Amino acid sequence: MIKYLLKRMATYVVMIFLTTSAGYFLAVSTMKPALIEQEKIPRPTPEQVAHSLALKGLDPAMSPWDRYVQWLTGIVTRWDWGMSPAGGSVNAAFGDRVWVSTRLFIAAIFLTLVIGVALGVFTAARQYKTSDRVITSYSYLTYIVPAPIAYFLVQLAAIWINDATGQQIFFVTGISTPGVEPGWPAFVDLVAHYVVPTFAITLVGWGGYQIAQRQYLLDNVNADFVRTARAKGLTRNQAIRRHALRVSFIPVAQTIAFTVPAIFAGGFFAEAIFAWPGVGFWSIDAIGKQDVNAATATLAYGSVIFAVGAILADLATTLVDPRVRVS
Repeated sequence: MIKYLLKRMATYVVMIFLTTSAGYFLAVSTMKPALIEQEKIPRPTPEQVAHSLALKGLDPAMSPWDRYVQWLTGIVTRWDWGMSPAGGSVNAAFGDRVWVSTRLFIAAIFLTLVIGVALGVFTAARQYKTSDRVITSYSYLTYIVPAPIAYFLVQLAAIWINDATGQQIFFVTGISTPGVEPGWPAFVDLVAHYVVPTFAITLVGWGGYQIAQRQYLLDNVNADFVRTARAKGLTRNQAIRRHALRVSFIPVAQTIAFTVPAIFAGGFFAEAIFAWPGVGFWSIDAIGKQDVNAATATLAYGSVIFAVGAILADLATTLVDPRVRVS
């Protein structure tokens, strides 16, 4: 298992390097931070702009290859991802925001998977009953309603509850309340700010898992190995839990490789609506500001998240599928 994981990690390291390098060349070739700098008031001269960018490692006079070598050398020798045109360190800005995004989405990803799979099993065992029709119809509805609209509706519902009760029950924006005492009050305040965005992301996210798990389970309910198990004395529900569920979960487990990065990649909607200063919203802002280094850092982060999701999918597949042997 360890040897297998090391091989997979080596493959993904190469993939991350190639993707990040290609993204850097694309960013250097298309982004023009000098144009943003020239819009400042008072307007600087072209020479002042060029000198300012050169001091930050963004010299527009250098060739893309020379800039790439300079940038890569800084990462390899000092783990320095460069500076933004405004003068801030990409490392510092990214470090703060990646922790915010991780805190926001880690619970939502876990709840999305658990609730989606559980409801998929529940509805498959009650095919065509009212509960199955209602839950599955809702899951299909999540594909129709755009995520930003769904997040906004949840936010409005929380605001309405606060207004109806006349007190602050739910926090709909921000990651914490200024001035809260450290310790237990700060922890309670943090959890309170988690509730609405986590609920919104989970509410939108579990539909895909529910539909997939339901369909795969229904495909295996009448399989030969399930009928054999029932012939040996197991009830229908026992045969589903012990045999059909394990087989039907295999393709669902494999989708983790794509679902985890998809949730993070689409996170800028949730971060923007709930005012969480995370990586997603920062990446969009970096593109708007023609920030080459920040845009490349977020691309590398997305590649790492995809690699982590793929490794988790591989592990889940080996655990639930006895036919898979890793070596």
